[in-house]
Amino acid sequence: MTERLWTPWRMEFIVSKKDGECIFCAKPREARDRENYILARGVHAYIILNAYPYNNGHLMAVPYAHVPTLEQLDPATAAELMALTQRSLVALRRALSPDGFNVGMNIGRAAGAGIADHVHLHVVPRWSGDTNFMPVIADTRLLPELLAATRERLMQAGIAEPPA
Repeated sequence: MTERLWTPWRMEFIVSKKDGECIFCAKPREARDRENYILARGVHAYIILNAYPYNNGHLMAVPYAHVPTLEQLDPATAAELMALTQRSLVALRRALSPDGFNVGMNIGRAAGAGIADHVHLHVVPRWSGDTNFMPVIADTRLLPELLAATRERLMQAGIAEPPA
């Protein structure tokens, strides 16, 4: 049997009017990390919760460099992006105890990138049985907690602290 993941709520983001400025460039410049759900900052990249999550704890590692694809990142930025992803996995395991993860990038609109001009890496916590009928039948997501509460749990789990 083939399992299908449907995400009809993403259409709200896809068709929404964009003000022209890249959110991945604008958010870290605002110095409003709590309100923007920025969890951690590095020299070359940062971690932010996804405002349109597939699951509770869905976050992204994002380079400060505004480039559309992974191979355009310099080695230091690519390395930090992976280090922040590792840090995210550790904190998500501590805070949310998922059964697994989807980790990946959608590079280009054809691949599903909602923001195709600024490469970013998704980390989506997964739990056994976390797909159900609600998103498909009722166009409704079931997320057990607000983004602000998830942010607080991840901060308490040490996501902002570089590994010792």
